[in-house]
Amino acid sequence: MLSSSVPRRLGTVKRARRAEGKVAMGATSPLRIGMIGSGFMARFHLQAMVGVRDAVIGGVFSPDRQRREDFCRQVDAAGLGPCRTFGSAEEVAGSDDIDAVWVAGPNDQRVAHVRAIATAAGARRRPLLGVACEKPLGRSLAEARELVRLAEEAGLNHGYLENQVFAPSVRRGKEIIWRRAAAASGRPYLARASEEHSGPHAPWFWQAQRQGGGVLLDMLCHSFEVARFLLTEPGQPRTSLRLESATGTVASLKWTQPRYISQLRQTMGDVVDYATRPAEDFARGTLTLRDQQGAAVLVEASTSWAYVGPGLRIQIELLGPEYALEISTLSTGLRVFLSREVTGQAGEDLVEKQNAEQGLMPVVEDEATLYGYVAENRHMVQAFLNGREPEESFHDGAAVLEALMALYRSAETGRTVTLPDETLATFIPAVARPRPARGR
Repeated sequence: MLSSSVPRRLGTVKRARRAEGKVAMGATSPLRIGMIGSGFMARFHLQAMVGVRDAVIGGVFSPDRQRREDFCRQVDAAGLGPCRTFGSAEEVAGSDDIDAVWVAGPNDQRVAHVRAIATAAGARRRPLLGVACEKPLGRSLAEARELVRLAEEAGLNHGYLENQVFAPSVRRGKEIIWRRAAAASGRPYLARASEEHSGPHAPWFWQAQRQGGGVLLDMLCHSFEVARFLLTEPGQPRTSLRLESATGTVASLKWTQPRYISQLRQTMGDVVDYATRPAEDFARGTLTLRDQQGAAVLVEASTSWAYVGPGLRIQIELLGPEYALEISTLSTGLRVFLSREVTGQAGEDLVEKQNAEQGLMPVVEDEATLYGYVAENRHMVQAFLNGREPEESFHDGAAVLEALMALYRSAETGRTVTLPDETLATFIPAVARPRPARGR
């Protein structure tokens, strides 16, 4: 339910915060963010920033001029500007009117965007305080490691934008479980996480070479990292859990059926042809990790682009010796019933990836908060302003890619992958590999 209109922040509050003065590292509050991208994720961050103190969106780059101009108008209307347009990612990062950069463009541009940011950062008069990148960190483990290298060689503070780790229900649930239950009966040993909907918004998500894969790369990145977060003891780094093995399954269940191949062509254009170049629309993984005391813990994750329910469904569980945690984003406090006499235009005004406008429907009142985008952006802004390493960094994004590549390799070979496995450094999922040239 990503609204096209963003609530306007009170101008008097904004002006007061601009006058707060200096913070760490010579930065002036608020943090002036440059946005790379103007699509679905960039607009989600815009909606979330209304609830974040000490931040404005000072500029945007998108290859489509009209879209970046429209995005700037939305920023200004929300009271988060003034926003200006830029002609390249390097121009954004090189501007002294920008303090940090959020990378939210398509996956196949990740390396080029971060390379441009790193190059521009070295030529600035004032330091660039940070770069934050949307999930996944790249299309492969090699790309993710390259982003780590680029950021660190440029001396940039870096953050990995994994929103589910910052969801209020996840944070509150973890705090209660570890404080009350784990302290009394032992650490949690199993985390389950799933995310399902009926398919992405934009054509490039469906194109395996551009996106890097199918639903496994697109969405299991969320499920693995939120599960790893819940299983990590409070106060310990995510590296206190060592990935030991991965067993994966992928399938094309819905979108390779003739009817839905035709539907994809009609809605996404001829560039999406699942008759000849499909990607998986279902993925499941079981991953074993080991803690510092040698105890094994499990992650069960599943994702799908073939789920047709009211809308996006995220389900999370955490199990231990004498307790359980359960989260379901469709178990909302607000529901509406609309009879068959109520008709209207299809939309996403009730829930993201909405599939119906009649019947008993859940309503997600504030998606940007519920899904963790507000808290995520609040955390990144404060980390960059105060010179702290974010809780989720590019290192975490690379760890997620290692797990995802292990699952893809397991699904392709039909065997469990044991970690560490250096062959994953050059591994590309089968659906994303370039096609052989004709005649060969």
